[in-house]
Amino acid sequence: MIFLLITKRQKKNIKNPTIEHTDLAISQNIGGSTVFEGELNDALSKSKLSETEKKEIQEKAKIAVKAIKDYAEWLKNLPNKTPRSFRLGADLYAKKFNVDIQSSYSADEIYKIAVDHKNDLHDKMFVLADKLWKKYNGNAPKPADKLDLIKQVIDKISLHHTTPEKFQSEIEKQIPELTAYVKAKDLLYIDPSKPLVVRKEPAYMAGVAGASISAPGPYDKNANTYYNVGSMSGWTAENAESYLREYNDYILQILNIHEAIPGHYTQLVYSNQSPSIIKSILGNGAMVEGWAVYAEKMMLESGYKNSDEMWLMYYKWNLRTTCNTILDNSVHTKEMSKEEAMILLTREAFQQQAEAEGKWKRVTLSQVQLCSYFTGYTEIYNLREELKQKEGDKFNLKKFHEKFLSFGSAPVKYIKELMLSEN
Repeated sequence: MIFLLITKRQKKNIKNPTIEHTDLAISQNIGGSTVFEGELNDALSKSKLSETEKKEIQEKAKIAVKAIKDYAEWLKNLPNKTPRSFRLGADLYAKKFNVDIQSSYSADEIYKIAVDHKNDLHDKMFVLADKLWKKYNGNAPKPADKLDLIKQVIDKISLHHTTPEKFQSEIEKQIPELTAYVKAKDLLYIDPSKPLVVRKEPAYMAGVAGASISAPGPYDKNANTYYNVGSMSGWTAENAESYLREYNDYILQILNIHEAIPGHYTQLVYSNQSPSIIKSILGNGAMVEGWAVYAEKMMLESGYKNSDEMWLMYYKWNLRTTCNTILDNSVHTKEMSKEEAMILLTREAFQQQAEAEGKWKRVTLSQVQLCSYFTGYTEIYNLREELKQKEGDKFNLKKFHEKFLSFGSAPVKYIKELMLSEN
């Protein structure tokens, strides 16, 4: 009955929805209904409930599945002659940025910083790609265009990747390696009692991101943290190859730093230990994502897998974070077209077509969130450098990390105030 009531209310509230969000709602509702079928039956088979209780739950589950699928079907047939645009517009975008990100920067300021950072990354990448040209292209003539030269070297390096079948197992293999490295370098303490489980992304989560972390909250601190890995099942060979070139042997390691060690997984374990329940539950996205992006550069700065190839691929990955901000702001406030977005992502950020298509879909379904990575990273990195200059020889990287994380998932500008006031 509760599902019937929910869907009736949902139907009443929906007026001129965007086409993009309607399609997402359909796919996620259908995906979510599977929880009440195979997964529920598997759980019931392992439970100690009586046969009568199991049957009662299964009958109610059938009602829930029917309600969800009926709702999805209703969405498919919804008359919508004047759908709203997915673009937020400059005024609403600025307001949402201030509320969601809670940065010391405005939306326009961080956009300009991102554009400058993109140009700086291109310069650094050209130096490395030019150095690596002969190794990967022999005596072939170098292209005159700087971005073309970078792309050709990246394309060759990107051919080194795992297979669709081994994608998840490769991630699982790298987690203990990262943990051992952080411990050996004494970068910060990682609690070995908090489980991290790599799993296939559940169907109800499909549609927005290819990899993510599902962490337990402060009321269930000892539960598993799940590293959700998107599946390539059903993909064409061409799309799978494009995706794997994007997440090649180098970038896959950076992804694992970001999502797991010492990125999201580690930060969220610390967040659960914060005395402020509010900060743990209502975490600031820019701090959470910013820490994961900061962790990537910090690990390479510490010497992790140091090579020209790793740094080139790191810069490519960091371009993605940087261009997330440029893309999000441009699409929602500057009427950037899909064609223009594809040029930014594939030519200037050197992304594979499959990755760029996925990012376009994401920017049509969200607003401001894509800015959280670069904004948080910029503020955290700048804070660290400010403290290094202030403390001189007394600065300790491990102490900085653990102190920073001890404040929970609060906005960086407030953590900065607290940390600077103590010095």
